[in-house]
Amino acid sequence: MTDRRTVLITGTSSGIGLATAVAAATAGWNVVATLRDTGRADALRAAVEAAGVAERVRVARLDVTDPASVAEAVSGAVAAYGRLDAVINNAGVGQLGTVEQIGVEPFRSVMETNFFGVVEVTLAALPHLRASGGRVIAVSSLGGVIGQPFNEAYCAAKFAVEGFLESLAPVAASTGVQVSVVEPGPVASEFVASLGPSVPGLIAAAGPYEAAFKAYSGTTEGLFDQAQSSAEAAASVVDVLTAERPAFRVQTSGLARDLAGIKLADVDGSAVQAFTTPWLS
Repeated sequence: MTDRRTVLITGTSSGIGLATAVAAATAGWNVVATLRDTGRADALRAAVEAAGVAERVRVARLDVTDPASVAEAVSGAVAAYGRLDAVINNAGVGQLGTVEQIGVEPFRSVMETNFFGVVEVTLAALPHLRASGGRVIAVSSLGGVIGQPFNEAYCAAKFAVEGFLESLAPVAASTGVQVSVVEPGPVASEFVASLGPSVPGLIAAAGPYEAAFKAYSGTTEGLFDQAQSSAEAAASVVDVLTAERPAFRVQTSGLARDLAGIKLADVDGSAVQAFTTPWLS
């Protein structure tokens, strides 16, 4: 049992999730840092040791696609600390390729992790968050605001997350629970490096989209020249975690705010199409 606030974070093996676990612990929170395979927690453990906050971080297994695993992790957090004040839904997977290249099954898989995983964790946590007056946070993406070429499955899942939480926010607020989404732009992390299948493989299988996919690959390389670090993105997540009254939608950089602003002011969709179509030429 503790008076220190407790946050459960999903997907902490690397990238924004790992950096958020370190930053939240440094900010004084008890952190339940979860990941699907605890055998991949070496980098996390090294980071919290280096930051001097290892005593505030509990590593636990959580597979967001397995309801039993979700329930066990949430109940374990409450059993360990006596309370749960926030969840940060960060776990996610990427998927490159247009539908004719990759087929339907990758869409189902990405939805299962990136969308239904958020639903499962939020559902399990809400009773405890009502008791603490806590909050739900999801690490979304600019891909949850702007539909991006050759990212149809990923963007569809992130759009779904934003629709779910934008709808939930006023309902949860009526019971004292705050809801926010955090939208990073380009971030230099292992998440990007692990996207599959490989770009050369996608180009080889692109068929009528070969020229467009080659152009897209060059465009995104340019965007990632402006990428922020995982730690910079995580700082924005922890700002939302600790703010007295966080906004519902928060971007993690000036670039992300500028790009999100294109969509949010685009009533007929023409501005987004004008922005993304040149990526393919």
